[in-house]
Amino acid sequence: MKRFAALTTSLAAGALLSACASMEPSPPAVSYDGLQLVPDTQFAEVYKKPGADITGYKEYGVTPCSVAFRKNWLRDQNEDRIDLTNRVTQKDVDRIKNALGEACEEKFREALAQSPAYNVVEEFTPGEQVLVLRPAIINLDINAPDVRTAGISHTYTTTAGEMTLLLELVDATTDEVLVRIVDRQRDFDDNYLTWTNSVTNKADADRILRRWAKELRDGLDKVSAGS
Repeated sequence: MKRFAALTTSLAAGALLSACASMEPSPPAVSYDGLQLVPDTQFAEVYKKPGADITGYKEYGVTPCSVAFRKNWLRDQNEDRIDLTNRVTQKDVDRIKNALGEACEEKFREALAQSPAYNVVEEFTPGEQVLVLRPAIINLDINAPDVRTAGISHTYTTTAGEMTLLLELVDATTDEVLVRIVDRQRDFDDNYLTWTNSVTNKADADRILRRWAKELRDGLDKVSAGS
């Protein structure tokens, strides 16, 4: 038996990651691995393998969601923190990544479980038709992480930050990527300073995760209905 956790997360490189830049160019018509851009989708970018058909799958799986901060995020966070007791540590990074990864996987599982529920399996036998959802959060940028210190401190920001979803739909037997989704979301900036902490950060992240999960479920339903 194979386990979905054994499927390695494949992070898109090159042109796909350009979607995370603030000045986003038009995405390429063909991805680095030959997938073709699908126009007019709810996500920023959707790429599909030519001729791929995901309507024949009766079982689905969801792998653990990997999380990666943007490059130099930890260094930049600590650059202006004079108080050494208030610095962001690797332990803080690991805690945030684990919590966000678990929330990401949970939201996609919840979306698939909504009525009429998709048949989600945890294991499969080689040869079975199982479509695996392989989510990852990349370029995570939290403006004010809630650092666990002995002192009391409040941080105020106008926006919690941003993150990008990289979601691949994979044939479980061949490990072939049939669909790749890339979507960058930034927390709404209302230009008003508000207290930012672990509770508000989680609420903002959950809102984005639920949106992504709902859009995926809507897309799967449309494909199943032949739309």
